[in-house]
Amino acid sequence: MLINLDGRKIYYDLNGPDDGPVVCFTHSLSSDGGMWAEQMPGLINAGYRVLRLDMRGHGGSDPVAGDYTMEDLADDVAVSLDALGLDKVQFVGLSIGGMIGQAFAIKYPNRLISAMLCDTMPATPDGADAAWGPRLQGVRDANSVAPLADGTMERWFTDAFKPRNPGRWQQIRETIAGTTPAGYLGCGAAILNFDFRGQHKTIAVPTLVICGDQDEGTPPAGNKLIAENVQNGRYEEIADARHFPNVEHPDVFNGIMMPWLAQHR
Repeated sequence: MLINLDGRKIYYDLNGPDDGPVVCFTHSLSSDGGMWAEQMPGLINAGYRVLRLDMRGHGGSDPVAGDYTMEDLADDVAVSLDALGLDKVQFVGLSIGGMIGQAFAIKYPNRLISAMLCDTMPATPDGADAAWGPRLQGVRDANSVAPLADGTMERWFTDAFKPRNPGRWQQIRETIAGTTPAGYLGCGAAILNFDFRGQHKTIAVPTLVICGDQDEGTPPAGNKLIAENVQNGRYEEIADARHFPNVEHPDVFNGIMMPWLAQHR
């Protein structure tokens, strides 16, 4: 389904009973709302209304030319909630989705009941330009995100995941490759230009931070820092997982998520 906004479209998926409490999901860079498929059955069965939003230039959402900021992306969430007539939500975001969650909690605190921030960062890390420069240039040169797909999958999943679930592995890889260059580059610029560390103390909404213990891109230390510095934070770590613990170990992830959401339902 589509929201028409200023000449562009935001894709969303909204499932569950109309009167159910709303859980809003945002996804990682070069992914889309489909990355949360493993969470959907339990949420729907528990009576939640689940909103999955695709970021600019990702999934079914139109790209926007130029660089984005985390505030721009948080504004897209707020506008989407307004368009759908949704007031307050429980928020779940992973990677840049978790960065958007921090921006949203700072700018729109009255729209949140709780927040789950997964495998994310509190600020642009030191040395980010050196790590990200070749990726961004590769996308510009190829006018495609496809050249990054295999390397991204290596960062996202342990070696054990592909032989265990080859179909899901291929599905996620193809989503990476199909991301629009403008969306990838715009969101990449946002990742290279944010710092919420001085504002975490203003976040009062109950916040659960989750991270895979082998996530090298958004390591546990930065996730722990978020949980320590927000007012009502808690940290959980998932063993034998890299960047996508919700897909690699959905039973463990859901076993943490479902009681958290129920606690704040």
